[in-house]
Amino acid sequence: MTSRYSVHLLLSVILLTGSIGARAQVLTLKDAVQTALNNYGSIKAKANYVNASKAAAEQARRDYLPNFSVSAQQDYGTINGQNGPLYGFGGLGVASSGMAMPEQNWNAAFGALYLANINWEFFAFGRMKEKIKAAETLARRDERDWQQEQFRHEVKVAATYLNLLAAQRLTKAWERNLERADTFRSVVTRRALNGLIAGVDSSLANAEVANAKISLVRSRDVEQEQGNQLAQLMGTVPQSYILDSFILTRLPLVVTDTVAMRTDVHPVLQFYQSRIRLSQEQEKYIRTLQYPAFSLFSVLQTRGSGFQAEYITDHTAFTRDYWTGVKPSRTNYLFGVGVTWNLTSITRVNKQMSAQEYTSKALQNEMEVVDQQLKAQLSLADTKMKNAIDTYREALVQIKSASDAYLQKTVMYKNGLSTLVDVTQALYTLNRAETDRDVAYSNVWQALLLKAAAAGDFGLFINEF
Repeated sequence: MTSRYSVHLLLSVILLTGSIGARAQVLTLKDAVQTALNNYGSIKAKANYVNASKAAAEQARRDYLPNFSVSAQQDYGTINGQNGPLYGFGGLGVASSGMAMPEQNWNAAFGALYLANINWEFFAFGRMKEKIKAAETLARRDERDWQQEQFRHEVKVAATYLNLLAAQRLTKAWERNLERADTFRSVVTRRALNGLIAGVDSSLANAEVANAKISLVRSRDVEQEQGNQLAQLMGTVPQSYILDSFILTRLPLVVTDTVAMRTDVHPVLQFYQSRIRLSQEQEKYIRTLQYPAFSLFSVLQTRGSGFQAEYITDHTAFTRDYWTGVKPSRTNYLFGVGVTWNLTSITRVNKQMSAQEYTSKALQNEMEVVDQQLKAQLSLADTKMKNAIDTYREALVQIKSASDAYLQKTVMYKNGLSTLVDVTQALYTLNRAETDRDVAYSNVWQALLLKAAAAGDFGLFINEF
């Protein structure tokens, strides 16, 4: 008795664990959307673009800091000087310094140069300020681009999820259709073998079963295609998904609500608006390029040399000792303020400004087109919602009538009061009613998704789940 009770308990635990695992495998719409946002490559790429733009904006702020350079060099060589012109083309000239002598000599000693330099462009009529603002606006544009990419992807995933769910429901309908056709074929076959009906009815029943199987295979093909597309959008390996079919058994709560589009929060319109702001900031920055720039600079220089001051008259007054040559012995300093102004840049900058202004206008035109499209889409969504609700109501009437008609025709056929053609027609009508009902449910949710996409508020749709 104890052993039998233990086996029963073990089986109960296994069945309970299996049922929990089956429930855990159900992919809800929210889970699908979140998985897609976490995994999809283009969204992760946009996020990295945002990080890159923010880093570039920080780099633009640091560009305003003064340049502070230090250098040190220690050399060994001669100091023959020569009267004559020299241009250090490409940095290939040397900086040897010494008196001009009548002939070459090869006296060489160590020397050193230690240098510290500060250079700060402290005023350029707001050039650096506008550069920083342009970089920050670029970062905001990339962030808006990332947000609108997320929004678009959420809509794509939700639409594909609904399509896959509808395909699964249609597959179930075709499975029921095959089951009914097969059951009816059994009835027809028995009656034909007993001589109650003509044998041709059995052949027609077999044809109906074959047609039902073909329709089921086509439906499964569509379901597999939608499942593969959902896996791609989620960034996961294609597999068989168990979806939350409960959503196709009820209607949304906001089917009759009027939704207005808000430009200031619509992710797509905000992205286009950020492009315009970036172009306008670039206009301001380009305008500053036509003005002069004021710089503050300072230099501290220390030198060492193995050649002594008497070397000009005594060519033996030098030493090849390393430490004596590199030891600092002379120091100079310099500081000042400078201004640079490329006057010919004014004409070039004017044309550059004109080009950027036209770019801003073009971006504004593009935003107007998108705004018009979204408003038209919102109006279309209201119409589709109304039509979907009307279709849903009629589908309920159709499914009830078709079920009653099929039951009536099958009973009449069994009693010899109806023909096989009548039963087949009733079967078609019932199957069409079931598929219309499933499609009607899906269309209501698709209409709500279209409204949420047009209004720029995905929460309008996802908060229903």
